Amino acid sequence: MPEKQIKTLAKETAIYGISSILGKFINWLLVPLYTYVLASSADYGVVTNLYAWTALLLVILTYGMETGFFRFANDNAENSGAVYTTSLISIGITSILFAIVVMLFRHSFAAMLGYEKFPEYIAMLGVIVAIDAFASIPFAYLRFKKRPVKFAALKLLFVALNVAFNLFFLVACPAIAKTSPTLIDWFYRPDYGVGYVFVSNILSTAIQTLFLLPYIFAEKLDFRFTLLRRILRYSLPLLVLGIAGIMNQTLDKILYPHLVSGAKGAAELGIYGATSKLALIMLMFTQAFRYAYEPFIFAKNKDKNSVQAYADAMKFFVIFSLLIFLGMVLYIDVIKYAIAPEYWSGLGVVPIILVSFIFQGIFFNLSLWYKLSDRTMVGAIISIIGTIVIVAGNLWLVPRYGFYGCAWAEFACYGLIMLISYFWGRKVMPVPYNLKSIGFYLIVAIAIYIVSQNINYNSLITNLFLKSILLIAFLTLIVHQDLPLKNIPIINRFVKR
Repeated sequence: MPEKQIKTLAKETAIYGISSILGKFINWLLVPLYTYVLASSADYGVVTNLYAWTALLLVILTYGMETGFFRFANDNAENSGAVYTTSLISIGITSILFAIVVMLFRHSFAAMLGYEKFPEYIAMLGVIVAIDAFASIPFAYLRFKKRPVKFAALKLLFVALNVAFNLFFLVACPAIAKTSPTLIDWFYRPDYGVGYVFVSNILSTAIQTLFLLPYIFAEKLDFRFTLLRRILRYSLPLLVLGIAGIMNQTLDKILYPHLVSGAKGAAELGIYGATSKLALIMLMFTQAFRYAYEPFIFAKNKDKNSVQAYADAMKFFVIFSLLIFLGMVLYIDVIKYAIAPEYWSGLGVVPIILVSFIFQGIFFNLSLWYKLSDRTMVGAIISIIGTIVIVAGNLWLVPRYGFYGCAWAEFACYGLIMLISYFWGRKVMPVPYNLKSIGFYLIVAIAIYIVSQNINYNSLITNLFLKSILLIAFLTLIVHQDLPLKNIPIINRFVKR
């Protein structure tokens, strides 16, 4: 990959990454807040379960149109405005219809999900999902127009608002209620608890959408039904792919209350949900890479050097994923204080989930072969196989091993679909991935992890010092093998060429 293109991809990944990582990190700080402030882990289990449903519904309501927009906008740049507005109107209509249905039947949906006392939770989440689905196209438009700074600013705006509203309702209001209840008793209910998580979300989403309006109307409305049919023909298989993909991420949290019922199930789901969030840093990196990489592969497709570029991108993705993995597992004794001690019984799932996220990221990197060859149905088939694995894994493992069964089912799911995609893709678009180098880093990372598990002195400082030496050794290896200091911006100023 030419140096200029590497820098472009790195720059955009950095901007998307900073916004995504910073945004998700700030939002992640809500996890400690919830674990320390909410009445019990069962309350956080409610948040985990309903947001799992939200993630699934969001994929359904976007029905692959983001990727479809990139595919057709890049193919026909002069008509990209028509592609944008056609996609936007389509998503807008379906989102409005969804919101209306949820509002009308909120009591029925609440009863089905076991929240019959709180139908307003369902109503709020229905509106949130509808707005987020609609906003996905304007955000895709910003990525297409190479405006990562504006994209990042709007994403961070939502995060800042959401954190502020959560702090207001869950921390400030209870304090005010103790000293001056008359100031807030006209809108605040001390017993509403977890409901304010969803109130904060809907308020933040609404305000973010107002700031997104200039980009919603950035192009002249030009709806073309024939174009929509072409986009849908490409995108609808991605809906199957997306549903299967998100189910692979969230189905365990949807199924858990049915596999382990009652208060025990809700409490264990809360523990699993909170400890899973500790592994979110890996998902942040994967998401940041995806934001820059998806437009990159479509734009790069016509370049004769594209295949080598894809191979290089994969290698560096794996290297930095392993670095994040080691950083998390080596310092878990410090990171665990991010959640309340009540949740520490679930820390053992963190390494399993981290590796699952690495598999997921590699699978996304591999997905370029069926996206670029317009064989999106193949991706759907592979993801459906993963869904079958995760359903079977949860049904078999959860009754025996609790939430550890969820983690191992996810591990098996992503590991299998990663391998299937790799071997299938070799027949269609053989990319010269440097498996020798990737395998070498993988073996070293595994060895460091095994050694670290045997560092168990009574002194936390001693443990951290020894584990830091291991991490520095891995960093030194990366610099020596693939990332000389002279190639790193800023640092290269202090290194002789």
